Amino acid sequence: MNRSLLFCLLLAGLLPFSSKAQFETLKDSVIQLNGIVMTADSLMGIPSVTVKVGGRNQGTYTNEQGIFTLVVLKGDKIEFSSIGFKPKLIEISRGLEGNQHTIIQLMTRDTLYLPVTIIRPRPTREQFERDFVKVDIPADDYEIARKNTEAGKRRILAKSTPMDGREASNYTLANNARRYYYYGQTPPQNIFNPFAWNEFIKAWKRGDFKSK
Repeated sequence: MNRSLLFCLLLAGLLPFSSKAQFETLKDSVIQLNGIVMTADSLMGIPSVTVKVGGRNQGTYTNEQGIFTLVVLKGDKIEFSSIGFKPKLIEISRGLEGNQHTIIQLMTRDTLYLPVTIIRPRPTREQFERDFVKVDIPADDYEIARKNTEAGKRRILAKSTPMDGREASNYTLANNARRYYYYGQTPPQNIFNPFAWNEFIKAWKRGDFKSK
């Protein structure tokens, strides 16, 4: 019991020194980074440059004069990025003395050269009108829907679309009812039915029997 009590007292006495040492180490590694981001060719301040600490969700932006301030740690990597400029990456040295550091970061313009495009007018008004009439305009959603609802397209879709469960069950029940209705006798032949011939002639004129 005495040994346990002595160990607890010793640990309680060492904790403040350990916490103080950790605080001093953390305090020494914290850097108040101040700087300005400028163009490399004209030394003009660049506004709205993203200044981000690599690997952490921490960062800031430069003001209208290109000035920024950010709290970082020694050994951090700082990323500078802006539209129209090549990105830059620097590392805060671990051997810096003190807790203040000032930098001047230069950024180079990221110039992109596009191929030359020459715009020429149509030689004549007649050629322009001819090409304008013949231009192929892709169908929009309304035109596609209109084509899909045409009578011929609906017949094709009706033939190629399989029956769902309700339609299949109704078709089976109708066949069974027709078979049970003529149970024990010969069912009539539609070859002598004028209404069946009328439907057959209509289908033939529509082209329902043509091979696709």
